[in-house]
Amino acid sequence: MQFIDLAEIQVKAGDGGDGMTSFRREKYVPAGGPSGGNGGPGGSVYLVAETNLQTLLDFRYAHLFKAANGQKGGSKNRTGAAGSDRTIAVPCGTTIYDADTDEVIGDLTEPGQTLRVATGGKGGLGNRHFLSNRNRAPEHALPGLPGEERRLRLELKLLAEVGIVGLPNAGKSTLMAALSAARPKIADYPFTTLVPNLGVVRKPTGDGTVFADIPGLIEGAHQGLGLGHEFLRHVERTRLLLHLVNGTAAEPVADYRTIQQELTSYGRGLEQRPQILALNKIDALSDADQQRIATELERASGLPVYRISAVSQAGLDALLQQVWHMLDRLAEAESVASTEAEPAR
Repeated sequence: MQFIDLAEIQVKAGDGGDGMTSFRREKYVPAGGPSGGNGGPGGSVYLVAETNLQTLLDFRYAHLFKAANGQKGGSKNRTGAAGSDRTIAVPCGTTIYDADTDEVIGDLTEPGQTLRVATGGKGGLGNRHFLSNRNRAPEHALPGLPGEERRLRLELKLLAEVGIVGLPNAGKSTLMAALSAARPKIADYPFTTLVPNLGVVRKPTGDGTVFADIPGLIEGAHQGLGLGHEFLRHVERTRLLLHLVNGTAAEPVADYRTIQQELTSYGRGLEQRPQILALNKIDALSDADQQRIATELERASGLPVYRISAVSQAGLDALLQQVWHMLDRLAEAESVASTEAEPAR
């Protein structure tokens, strides 16, 4: 399946039906008056979040989505039928922008969550509406109003609690494969991973936690270099970042600072996201080199450094224990904040 996380579409709500101009022409009704009904309202366009969708691939070739127009009002005071709504399914985690103003219209993160993105036009008034003491035989009706039309930009941001970040060849995909049932493509060259990978890692309690391997981060990623500009948006929804540093790189500390600079430059609070720092590929390092690099990383980051090998799976148990511990602390803090924010009854 091809991963598509950005799409632009055009939505057009239905136009309202025109009002009707008619008069009663019934036998034995000597004073038949105006009887033109109102036009029906146009259908609206809605987006709904679906759990069975993983990408925006459906919008690669289909760009225009229309709702039905309302029907014209009828004689004998009959209102025209309303136009049917148009519902468009999108993956959970889709943010909707107005493509012309860049305004955020909505964020669909929960299954079944629905957002109206274009409102149908109102139906026009029939001539019965204009009956008055001064005008006993109105001969005009109003046309229906046009439905709303707009261009939308859809951005899919993966829903994961833990985001794995690092430079290419840091071993993110290998770690993902070791921790979960995900089987990303892995090779010994940069940019092996061209799309984000999701994997579910089981807690000791049996609950599953979603990890995301965020590919393509290099120096200048926030400016569009490499693939990072396409995938930094996926880091936004993660609650915890697992920063992986390649221990066999020429300058591991410089690599760490490069990623930190990209997160800071991208903004949106990513640099303040809680992090766990892990030194990977220790199976290829001597004990002395491990100690030296870990000490330098601790000085540069102010964080404890977990030494691991995604290939041999050394140190993964201690790393996961820290992940679970920090996620529990974050959940407790969010619960307390939510309780304090509730108004007193």
